[in-house]
Amino acid sequence: MFGNYLIGLREGLEASLVVCILVAYLVKTERRDALAPVWTGIGVAVALSLGFGCALTFGSQELTFEAQEALGGSLSILAVALVTWMVFWMRRTARHLRAELHGRLDAALRMGTAALVATAFLAVGREGLETALFVWASVRASNDGSHGPLLGVVLGLLTAVALGWLFYRGALRINLAKFFTWTGAMLVVVAAGVLAYGVHDLQEARFLGGLEDKAFDISATIPPDSWYGTVLKGVFNFQPNPTVLQVVVWSLYLVPVLALFLAPARTGSGTPAGQAPKAAKAAKADASGS
Repeated sequence: MFGNYLIGLREGLEASLVVCILVAYLVKTERRDALAPVWTGIGVAVALSLGFGCALTFGSQELTFEAQEALGGSLSILAVALVTWMVFWMRRTARHLRAELHGRLDAALRMGTAALVATAFLAVGREGLETALFVWASVRASNDGSHGPLLGVVLGLLTAVALGWLFYRGALRINLAKFFTWTGAMLVVVAAGVLAYGVHDLQEARFLGGLEDKAFDISATIPPDSWYGTVLKGVFNFQPNPTVLQVVVWSLYLVPVLALFLAPARTGSGTPAGQAPKAAKAAKADASGS
C-alpha cells in the first residue's frame, strides 16, 4: 500500500503544483476571466486520465489469460520507462517549472480561449496519463485482491491535493528540489519491482520463456501471506521466488538508474551544479590576478 501511496503522492503533487502555478499566475495578473478555460482544460485532462485507467482495468478483462499477461507485461515496462523519464525530467526542471509554465500561459493568453484550454489540458494531462498507467501497472504487480493498493493511491492523491492547496495559500513551504529527489529515488525502487513483475507477466505469457528457472525460493522464510511479506510486497513488489531473469532485470535497472539519479547534477561544462558559482569566482579571481 505504501508504494501505491507514494505513486499517488508524487504524481498527484506534480499535477497539483502545475495547477497552483497556473491559477496563482492568472489571479496575480488580474486575469480571472481566463480561469474558466484553464479549469475546463484541467477537468478534461482528469476525465481523460480516469477514462484511460478504466479502459486498462476493464478492457483487459475481455482478453485471454495469455493476452492479459502479455498486455500487462508490456504496459508495465512502458510505465517504468515513462516514470523513469519523468523523475529525471522533474529533477532537472523543478527549479524552472514556474517560469516555463508562465511563459506558456502568456503565449496562450495572447492566442485566446482555445489555447488556454489546450495549455491546461497538456500541462495536467501528461501527468494524469502517466499516473493512470503506472498506478494500473503497480496495482497489477501487487497481485492483491483487496482494495489496499487502490486505497493507497487515492490517499496519496488526496494528500497531494491538500498539499497543493496549502502551497497555493502560502501556508506550506518545503524544498521542492529535495522533495522530488528523495521521492523520485523511492519511486525508482518501486519501478524496479514493477519492471520485474512485468517480466514475470511476459514469462507467464511464454514470451520470455517459462517460470521454471528460479533464482531462489525463500517462501518458507518470508511467507507471502505474513505481515512482513505483505509489507515487502506492498512497498517493493518483493517476490520470495523470482526467476533468474527477473532478478537480472531488476538489478540491471535499479543499480545504474538509482546511482545516476542520485549523482550530483552537473553543468554543461561538467562541473557539479553546486560548485559552479565557486568555480566561476575562482576563474574570475585568476583572471584579475594575471
